[in-house]
Amino acid sequence: MKICVVALGKIGLPLAVQFASKGHEVIGADVSERVVALVNEGQVPFPGETDLDVKLKEAVAAGLLRATTDTTAAVAESEAVVVVVPLFVDAEGVPDFGWMDSATRAIAAGLRPGTLVSYETTLPVGTTRNRWAPMLAEGSGLTAGADFSLVFSPERVLTGRVFADLRRYPKLVGGVDEASAAHGVRFYEAVLDFDARADLDKPNGVWDLGSAEASELAKLAETTYRDVNIGLANQFARFADTVGVDVTKVIEACNTQPYSHIHSPGIAVGGHCIPIYPRMYLWNDPTATVVRAAREANAGMPEYAVSLLADAYGDLTGANVLVLGAAYRGGVKETAFSGVFPTVEALRARGANPFVSDPMYTVEELAAHGLPPHQGEAVTAAIIQADHAEYRNLGPAELPGVRVLVDGRRVTDPARWAGTDRVVIGG
Repeated sequence: MKICVVALGKIGLPLAVQFASKGHEVIGADVSERVVALVNEGQVPFPGETDLDVKLKEAVAAGLLRATTDTTAAVAESEAVVVVVPLFVDAEGVPDFGWMDSATRAIAAGLRPGTLVSYETTLPVGTTRNRWAPMLAEGSGLTAGADFSLVFSPERVLTGRVFADLRRYPKLVGGVDEASAAHGVRFYEAVLDFDARADLDKPNGVWDLGSAEASELAKLAETTYRDVNIGLANQFARFADTVGVDVTKVIEACNTQPYSHIHSPGIAVGGHCIPIYPRMYLWNDPTATVVRAAREANAGMPEYAVSLLADAYGDLTGANVLVLGAAYRGGVKETAFSGVFPTVEALRARGANPFVSDPMYTVEELAAHGLPPHQGEAVTAAIIQADHAEYRNLGPAELPGVRVLVDGRRVTDPARWAGTDRVVIGG
C-alpha cells in the first residue's frame, strides 16, 4: 500500500516507521519544514523514543518513507490516510479543533474514491461522524461510507515505548458504517504485528467495536478510568496522612485480591493524556460528577505536597526550595501538564524561592519553559516531582543543606535519609 501519515509527532512518526517496516510505502505529512527535512535525512526530530532512530534510518534508506509539507498531494497518492494531528482542550475541556480542521480540509482536497481515512487523535464522542465526515465530504465531493472509508482508531501507546505498545495492545477500530470498519480492520492487520496474550478473552489483534462512537468512547473511558483511579488513591493517601497509616501497604494489601486495582498516589498527574481526556469526556457528559471530582482531586495534589513541606519545614517565606523534575514522568523529556508548574506556583504563593532541576533538561531549556533553573544556589528544602531513575540514589550528600525532603513519587531510599526529615504522600 501507499499510506499517508498526517503529523509526524511523537506518535505519528513511529507509526509511519512501523508501517514502512511492513514493506508499505509511507508519505509523512507535517506542517513543520524542520521536521520534514530531518525525517527525509533519516534524523529523529525529538529524543526519547526507543529504537526510532535506527528504524527511521532503515525506512528512509530503503526508500519506504519520505516526508512532505504538502498534505493534499500526499493524500492524493495514498490508499490510506492516518491522522495523528494534535487536539487541544482548555481548562474546561472545550476542544480547539483548529489544527485538525486545517488538516482535514487539506486531506479532503486530495481525497480519492476508495481511500481509507483513519483518525487516531483522541476525540470527543461523535466527532468522526458529525464533524470529520461532513468536512471531508464538503472538500472532496465524496461521501463517507459510499465513496471512501472513514474510521476512528485511537492511539493507545505511551511515548518512549510506542513500538512495544503497538504489539501489546489490541488495535481498536470503529467505522461510520460496516464497510468502513471492515476496511479499517484489513488495513491495520496489514501494518501491525501483535504479541500473543493469554490474559485476553479473545485473540490480540484488530478489534472492531461496532461504531466510530464506541471506539471514541473506549479511548476516553480507558484514560478517564486511570484519572479516577489515581484520584481515589490520592484521597486514600491524604486520609492516611491524618491517621498515621502508610497507604502503600494498604494499597498493596487491597490489590492482592482480583477485584481491587488501586493505582499509586503522587504529587501530580501530567502528560498529554490523563489530565486532558477526562475533561474531554466531561465536555460530552457534564453530569459525570465522579469524573469531575477525581480531576479536581488530582489537580490539587501539587498544592498538597507543598503543604506537607510547610508542615514539616515551617514558614517557607524566603526559603530556597529545589523542585526535582520538570518532566511530567520519569525518563520522558516532556513537560505537558507537568506537576512542576503548579508546584512552583504553590511554593511562590507561600513566599518561597523555587528552583528547578532535571537531568533531561539544560538550564536554558528550563528557562525557556518559564521555570527558574537551579544553578548552584544553596537550598534548604526539596520536592521530588518526577520519578527519574537518577533520583533513586539521592541522599543528603547530593543535596547538602536540605532539612526537609518531600518525595512526591516515593522514589528515594528512606535508609539514605536517616536523620533528615523525609516526607511522602500517604504516610
